[in-house]
Amino acid sequence: MMKEFLVALFLLPVLVLSQENSFKSSGETNYLEDQFYLGVNYNFMLEKPQDVFKRNFSYGLQIGLIKDLPLNNSRTIALGLGLGYAVNSYYSNLIVTHENDVISYYAESDASLYKRSKFEMHSIEVPFEFRWRNSSPTKYKFFRIYSGVKFTYNFSARSKLVTDASRDGFSNPDLERLQYGLTLNFGYNTFNLHLYYSLSDFLKKDTLLDTGEVITIKPFRVGLIFYVL
Repeated sequence: MMKEFLVALFLLPVLVLSQENSFKSSGETNYLEDQFYLGVNYNFMLEKPQDVFKRNFSYGLQIGLIKDLPLNNSRTIALGLGLGYAVNSYYSNLIVTHENDVISYYAESDASLYKRSKFEMHSIEVPFEFRWRNSSPTKYKFFRIYSGVKFTYNFSARSKLVTDASRDGFSNPDLERLQYGLTLNFGYNTFNLHLYYSLSDFLKKDTLLDTGEVITIKPFRVGLIFYVL
């Protein structure tokens, strides 16, 4: 039920706004909303095993540029295609060990046995957006609703574990390198709410806990995104 609600939430702006104006071309108001963006977000782990829970502050940062492709005369409806960089960390009680080329996963209930356990990913991102805004050539403060999909390549995907006695980290091949999900950005002027719901799994489908349970985790991010023209 949660998954269906989130998908409907992200797709609603597209369904509503697509009923407005069809494509036209005009040189009378030849302006673009090409934008640099900077975002910070709080990361959630959805659909995780029952014994796995979040710990510490899971955060993310993103930065990039989006090219504007207007679809109507007034340029209030457009497509956006971008390229960016992101880093995301997910802290939990899911302990990952790497010994003799074997990667093992287990949920640790005793928080005193470790300080931090996290997944950390550095990524190249390609956002594709359907964009509505009530802007004009002379109006620089406006409301916006940008809904779309984001494709991600995780060029660095690591598991890290910190205890009182050691600090270990390794490149984790079980983390999916290619991921994609729905995005929704809406707000006014510079400050906007950012939502991301992953449609792809966080880990490869055959990744198991020590109990034999499949680890099915989908990231969900909530934060702020700032646009600069």
